[in-house]
Amino acid sequence: MSLANQFAAYSAWRTLLSNDIAEFQHWLADNELSDGQIDLRLSQLQERLREDRLNVAFVAEFSRGKSELINAIFFAEYGNRMLPSSAGRTTMCPTELLFDASKQPCIELLPIQTRASNASVSEYKRLADEWTQLPLDGDSPEDMQAALRHVSETIRVTPAEAGELGFEVGKGEADPYRIGADGLVEVPRWRHALINFPHPLLKQGLVILDTPGLNAIGAEPELTLSQLPNAHAVLFILAADTGVTQSDLTIWKEHIAGSGNARRGRMVVLNKIDGQWDELKTAAAIDAEIARQVDSCAAILNLPATQIFPVSAQKGLVAKINDDAALLARSRLPALEEALSGELIPAKREIVCESTDAEFGDVVARVRALLDSRFAGLREQLAELAELRGKNRGVVEYMMGKIRAEKEEFEAGLQRYYAVRSVFSTLTNNLFGHLGIDRLRQLTGETRENMLEARFSKTLSDAMGGFFARTREALAKSNGEIAEILAMMDAVYKKFAVEHGLKLGAPTTFSLLRYEREIDRLQAWCDTHLNTVVTLLTHDKRNITQKFFEEVAIQVRRAFERANRDAEVWLRAIMAPMETQVREHQIQLKRRLESIKRIHQATDTLEDRIAELDSVGKTLEEQLAMLADIEYRVRDLMTPEQMAELRAA
Repeated sequence: MSLANQFAAYSAWRTLLSNDIAEFQHWLADNELSDGQIDLRLSQLQERLREDRLNVAFVAEFSRGKSELINAIFFAEYGNRMLPSSAGRTTMCPTELLFDASKQPCIELLPIQTRASNASVSEYKRLADEWTQLPLDGDSPEDMQAALRHVSETIRVTPAEAGELGFEVGKGEADPYRIGADGLVEVPRWRHALINFPHPLLKQGLVILDTPGLNAIGAEPELTLSQLPNAHAVLFILAADTGVTQSDLTIWKEHIAGSGNARRGRMVVLNKIDGQWDELKTAAAIDAEIARQVDSCAAILNLPATQIFPVSAQKGLVAKINDDAALLARSRLPALEEALSGELIPAKREIVCESTDAEFGDVVARVRALLDSRFAGLREQLAELAELRGKNRGVVEYMMGKIRAEKEEFEAGLQRYYAVRSVFSTLTNNLFGHLGIDRLRQLTGETRENMLEARFSKTLSDAMGGFFARTREALAKSNGEIAEILAMMDAVYKKFAVEHGLKLGAPTTFSLLRYEREIDRLQAWCDTHLNTVVTLLTHDKRNITQKFFEEVAIQVRRAFERANRDAEVWLRAIMAPMETQVREHQIQLKRRLESIKRIHQATDTLEDRIAELDSVGKTLEEQLAMLADIEYRVRDLMTPEQMAELRAA
């Protein structure tokens, strides 16, 4: 099955899952089983499913046929090349192809001069006025091609300007940025391009990232610190005629493999195998020659040969346009597409299933606990009323007094609950005191001041190391507060369960481990690219400081922002079951007392009240059965068998 069909099946599955969760949300509202927090969590879950993106990055040095490969895999049905593909450098800036229904089809271009500021591309994405916008006519391949050629544009600047924009100016013929006869340096005109295009796969959430070689990657570290690590698949393209060059190997080691060679979705494509096609050679000899090149690349990159895919993107594109099955098979493009879809779709689906299952499962558990609590209260009421059959008025008064005493005892116990809320609030404030953005902002300011005042390389190096040490200390202290909150809530859950029969289960756990690992990754990058003896001795102090804060500190801040959001969600989730159960228990006690009062005052007959409660019991049974059915349908949809059925459909 082609990548397009696989992704269409995945998109259909994601829609079904979102629809089932929406149905669950409406059912909860109709049956008065929801509250503000549950409703918000389910709405956010549906929004995440709707906005789910599948990010595929293409990385290569120039002239490796990267744009042609994108054309062959995704745009062959247009009957022509959509991305510019010719000899030499065609994609001069990182380019994202995606679809945003809120915008008209267009290409947005960020001027290269924005590199002189302290803002990242992500921040500029929030500033629409900073981008040059050009319309795209999706019905005209020729107009599309003309518009997309803008990603190839260059400008000429002085060597000083080139340096300020992050381009290293060299003097050798092999240096991509060198001074010309006019004394100027040719650099990309644009820093980043966003292509908003209503392609069927892009509409379904696919995002394609096209990167323009080692020098551009190095000059835009956001690629290596954020976009490439977060891509669900990275295709690294080599040329069959050159194999692994030194610059190829540098890209592989520094920006793709790193310490994660075994990561899923990292593939190597050996392109332009049609250069090996020779009418004077047998097919077996050609295949053997390609196999030798594959083995050579595998040995250099320290990969199994099965992770390297020899293809001819150009012949594959021609074959698809001309509907030439024989040429398509010879191009070996289908094998790459099958491997890409076989790794990419299941891996992405697994991520979605894990996050959905955790959120959905927690909501279901809360609703079931609520229904169980109501059922327990109902059974208690029925048992009390059954005891009153044939009893005199004095017994009714005794029962009423007993329930009133139980209610008073529970309300006295609520003082402990309010005390817990107070301690919870204090611990929460402590947590955000360590984890909060204000503390990080203060640390960032102190580090910047120390780096700018540093007179020696060691002082500069220590300032960067100190920044990470204090960041880890903040996370460690935050973990301590989290452990204290968890221990307190666990004890309270158990106490209320024993004393008042509340069904609370175990409190939801939380960890900052993923953010600790993110800090480790960012420090490793910093130690490799900035905090080295060579860099500290050969680069200006202000230049290193600027790079540290533009490229590293901003990623640390984003990690802390995500950690804050996750912590807020967890804190709401850990307190919500307690609040719901306490509120429900109060309501049940009030109902029991009112029921006995009505019988005592002869405003209601005993048998009528028992019949009324029996009817309520049947409704609760139906609700529990419906909850089980909804849970089964959603969880069944997240099994591998369901995805296989959608692919076969």
